[in-house]
Formats: sequence, C-alpha cells, structure tokens
Amino acid sequence: MSVTISLKNAESFFSKTVYEQMSKKALESYRKLINKTGIGSEYTGWVNLPNELKDKELDAIKVTADEIKSMSSVLVVVGIGGSYLGARAALEFLKPVLCGRCKQDVEVLFAGNNLSSDYLSELLNNIKDKDFSINVISKSGTTTESAVAFRIFKNLLYKKYGEEEGRKRIVVTTDEKNGPLTKFAEKSGYRRFFIPSSVGGRYSVLSAVGLLPMAVSGIDIREVVKGAKDALGALHIEDIRNNAAILYAIARNSLYYSGKTTEIFGSFEPHTIFFAEWWKQLFGESEGKEYGGIFPASVTLTADLHSMGQYIQEGKRNIFETLVEIAAPENEMIIPFEKDDFDGLNYLAESKLSYINLQAMQAVSIAHLDGGVPIIKLSMPRADEYHFGYLVYFFEFACGISGYMQDVNPFNQPGVEDYKINMFALLGKKGYEEKANELKNRFY
Repeated sequence: MSVTISLKNAESFFSKTVYEQMSKKALESYRKLINKTGIGSEYTGWVNLPNELKDKELDAIKVTADEIKSMSSVLVVVGIGGSYLGARAALEFLKPVLCGRCKQDVEVLFAGNNLSSDYLSELLNNIKDKDFSINVISKSGTTTESAVAFRIFKNLLYKKYGEEEGRKRIVVTTDEKNGPLTKFAEKSGYRRFFIPSSVGGRYSVLSAVGLLPMAVSGIDIREVVKGAKDALGALHIEDIRNNAAILYAIARNSLYYSGKTTEIFGSFEPHTIFFAEWWKQLFGESEGKEYGGIFPASVTLTADLHSMGQYIQEGKRNIFETLVEIAAPENEMIIPFEKDDFDGLNYLAESKLSYINLQAMQAVSIAHLDGGVPIIKLSMPRADEYHFGYLVYFFEFACGISGYMQDVNPFNQPGVEDYKINMFALLGKKGYEEKANELKNRFY
C-alpha cells in the first residue's frame, strides 16, 4: 500500500473493548458505503469515480488545459470550499516536484473564496497586464462569494478582449442538469465540464473540479488518477488488518469515544498546508452534525512548534494528532561546515537536512506522546502526483466510513445553508424579506 498506518502511539489511549466496538461498527459502515445502503448514498458517486474516469474525459481536460496555456499566462480559478481547496492543495503539495516545469506553465490564482475587496483588488492589479482565462467552478452557481468574483472577472475579461474572444477564455465546471450557471454557460457558449450529480464538492477533487486546474499548472493528471485507482483497489477489502483507511477510521473514533474530541493534522513538510485545509473541510463538513463530531485542526511543523507547540504539549487533553510522514524528499540538502562554528552547528556539518527533519519529527512525537497526546502516523514514500491521488482517495474513503460510524450523513452540509440564508436576507435578496425583518433586531 502507498499509505501505511501505525497505531503504536495511539492504542494505549483507548481500551480493547472500545476498539472492538469500533471495529465492528467500522465494518458495518464500510459495507454501507460500498453497497450504497447508508444515508446520503445518492452522493457516493465519488466511491468508484477513479475507475469511471475514461481516457476520453481526461483527453478533453488535457486539450482544454493546453488551449488555456496557449493563450494565457494566468488562470483564475473562481470557487469556494470544495470547488477550489482540492486544486489548491494539489498545486501546493506538488510544488517541490514541479517547480522546474511550472516555469513553462500557467500561473494559477484563486478568487471567489472570500468577500474581501482588498484581496480582489490586489488580484485584479496582478493580472491587469497579463493574458488570462477563467475557470469558474460551482455546482449551484449561486454561492455569493464565487458569483461576485465571476461577475467581476468576466466583466474585466470582456472589456479586455471583447465578448467573442472573452467567451473563449471562460471554462465552466458545474452540474450537468441543474442550476443557473449550467443554463447561463450553455446560453453563452462557454466550454463546460460537469461535476457528477452524485459527487459533492468536498469529494470532487478527482473530477474536472480539481483535474483541470492541475493540468493547466503542469501536473500529470493521469498519474493522479492512477494513484486514486490503486487506492480504490487497495481499500475496497474487508480485511481490517490490511485496510489502512478502515484502521484510521477505527483509531480516530476509538479516541473520540475515549474523550479525544479534536484531531490535529500535522506534517513536517510545509507544502501540505493547503492539503490540510482540504482535509479540514472534508472531515469538518462530513462529521460536524447534530452537535457532535471530531473537530479538525492542523499544524505545520516545525514552524508551529513555536506557536501551537505549547498548547499541544500542555493544554487541554482532548486532542490527538494524525501525523503524515513523507519519507523521501525530492531534493536533498547538506549542512555546510562553518570554520568559526559561531552557531555551534558543526556537529551537524555534512548531515542531510532530511535526516535532521526526521529526528525533529521523532523528538516531537516522543514529547507529545509523553504529554498525553495520542499519535496516529500515516506514512507515504514521496510527494508526487501518484501519491497525491492515492492520499486524496484514502482520506475520502476513510471519511465516508468514519461519518457512518458516528451515525450521521457524511455527504450533506445543512448547517452551511444557515449563514447563506442570513446573508441573502441582510443583503436584501428578493424572497428573503421576512427573514430580513427577523434578523434586523439582531444585527450587531
């Protein structure tokens, strides 16, 4: 398996009885997911998605990516949540591998994930003298943040190139049948890619949602898909001992039911920062239901040892860590000898930096463990396209199982709609007048 799991530093924090109960529940949840018998099963199209991605679709994505690269130096990806986090996670995760190639590829920038006028102004100023294209990603087409950004960038595009040329520079990724964006894209003649109706946003990385921006940036999307396919093959088995995703779901829920309610995603590689952001949405939005669920947080080490390290070591003992180890760096560095040894580091001269990073990881793990923090360790060989695809599918699959273990629907997000309704009302959207009257006395 390309992702292996160690529970050595976690299993002492839960009882054998709890582990056995969670193991039984995990198998039941696995079967619900595989057989599509659990709640929300109409949104489990992602489970077999890697095997359903045909060469024809991947070829179409590659052709469109090449067309974008031929006429633009910048691609603006407009989307929020699952519509952008997966793609951004891929670009950040693979940067060490791709830095040499990216010089020839298109710069990918992200908009529509906030409502900051300063952010958008800076982005607009950045691209004003560059040739650019837009990939707007939204299933509904009505999410305020993305819709606002698309309107602004579309108007700039038309102003710069004219309407006919502007149309050629817009690609829409949306639902095939429903929503105003679908109808508008068809009417406007934009190139379109479709998100399967059975795949929710946070589970859509391995569709055109993530694959098109990846392809534009120079990532080999066939290797990404191959990694995901191999993960699917490795994880669709009921043998708990040989299924890392089931083991992960069992361990995190055993810790949860033993009082550990916050999970911290940790890595000693800074290029995992946005992968962790995607991971937080995946688990937070899937499990945070009915006033329960494990709260997902993240740290980047060793940097955050100098900010969050104190709390992890001696704060409230309701936390556990999931540590993602990437065994081999793409580029190695050697610590040089310093004649004056002014910093006292000559004892490390000629050492590999990856060796020092590994010792730091082991030292930190021992300290956290001694401080009462359980650690689930996930290990993978390298940070390349194949292993990115594998890791994405691993977490998606584990999340589906884990959500069912907590007796919630892992594939909806009813709480997300609450803020949207309030915002529509406060902004004066037609049809929300009654809600606006209800809220006006509560506005701060």
